[in-house]
Amino acid sequence: MSSDIHFDFAVLLTVLTLFTGVFWALDKWVLAPKRQAALQPGQTDQPNAFIDFCRSFFPVIAIVLGMRSFLVEPFRIPSGSMIPTLLVGDFILVNKFAYGVRDPVVHHKFINVGEPKRGDVFVFRWPVDTSKDFIKRVIGLPGDRIAYREKTLYINGEKMSQEESGVFASPSLPPPSVALRFKEDLGGVEHFILTNPDRPNDDILEFTVPDGQYFAMGDNRDGSDDSRRWGFVPEANLVGKAFFIWMSWDAENTRVDFSRIGNQVK
Repeated sequence: MSSDIHFDFAVLLTVLTLFTGVFWALDKWVLAPKRQAALQPGQTDQPNAFIDFCRSFFPVIAIVLGMRSFLVEPFRIPSGSMIPTLLVGDFILVNKFAYGVRDPVVHHKFINVGEPKRGDVFVFRWPVDTSKDFIKRVIGLPGDRIAYREKTLYINGEKMSQEESGVFASPSLPPPSVALRFKEDLGGVEHFILTNPDRPNDDILEFTVPDGQYFAMGDNRDGSDDSRRWGFVPEANLVGKAFFIWMSWDAENTRVDFSRIGNQVK
């Protein structure tokens, strides 16, 4: 999930809000009173086109900025790293205040609301390139000992149970476009994962999650670029918690997939 556009748009919205807001305030408290004082009987107040633009668009831009910065933000899923939980073409909503309220430009958290929980599907700014947003599942919390061997997770020495749940087919998967599906239990949080039997088992990986950071993995375990390769997610990089699929586009059949609309992200 890339956020090159996301970041630029957030900055653009902030600049536009400040720009139009200055002239909106200038007109409200300085220019408009002067115009009204100079009106002749029967005349109506008519600001110039630029001031009228700022007066009209400032409230709209400010509301959009506030909603997408502090409440919810839409994202599109462009890759298959979270299959089967999220499919390519899903459009999701992300709760922006789940992990604290942050400003939209430098992402400084000024209100502490909550912290990620194991099993959350969360969006974060990729530590390798913070201009890109990634979406994964929270696997390890600060202080956890994580091991991954023979396609199985171990957290603090405890094996996370996996129950086989058939075969999953999707054109978004590498040929032959099928994988094995398992129901995984992350200490009470159940969700589905995929593993590819044709992919060799990974070498034994072991990590201890540092304070203030998180270990993230995709549900498509053999098709996800995640903390196993590039490390931990700092708390400062958190964007929000995914919670709702509001739209889904089935590119293979060129149609809307109505069966996924309205599903919660678990």
